[in-house]
Amino acid sequence: MSTEHTERIERIERIERIERIERIERIERIEIVLVRGDITEQDVDAVVNAANSTLLGGGGVDGAIHRRGGPEILAECRELRGTRYPDGLPTGQAVATTAGRMPARWVIHTVGPVFAKSEDRSELLASCYRESLRVADELGARTVAFPAVSAGVYGWPLDDAARIAVETVRDTPTSVAQVRFVAFNAEAEDAFARAHGS
Repeated sequence: MSTEHTERIERIERIERIERIERIERIERIEIVLVRGDITEQDVDAVVNAANSTLLGGGGVDGAIHRRGGPEILAECRELRGTRYPDGLPTGQAVATTAGRMPARWVIHTVGPVFAKSEDRSELLASCYRESLRVADELGARTVAFPAVSAGVYGWPLDDAARIAVETVRDTPTSVAQVRFVAFNAEAEDAFARAHGS
């Protein structure tokens, strides 16, 4: 093996080691907070919406965010449907709009998978969290509030949804300083506490 080849390998290994250290530092810097309350009232940079693919509002968290944020959110969602997502936002993807009248600056809409016992869709659910953090990074958001994506009408078992959420956030490199999991009831709060190990 030539000296030049050996030096190149050593440089690559050094770069990989630095990248690993930086990734670990980013993960350690993220603060995970569990709260019980109304996600539309969270004073954060971005609130994540468990949206449906139409982006036009619905029930649960989606409906609450559209009602609280007002017509500005719907107007931007309609624009997205007319331009970038004519067939709807794909499952596991994320896109941002204004937060309208909510305390947050932005809403990051993500479409969670419908739970199915016959098919493992956990990677799609994890993608919702990764993609939401990616969008948050693009926006420069430092604080992000998440609901329990897919754990409502989409039928995902709460303990599993919380585990996937917490593990994915911990494992995703991001510049976000604080992730807040907002539980809608005591059962969700307990599930996130178990997943977080607190």
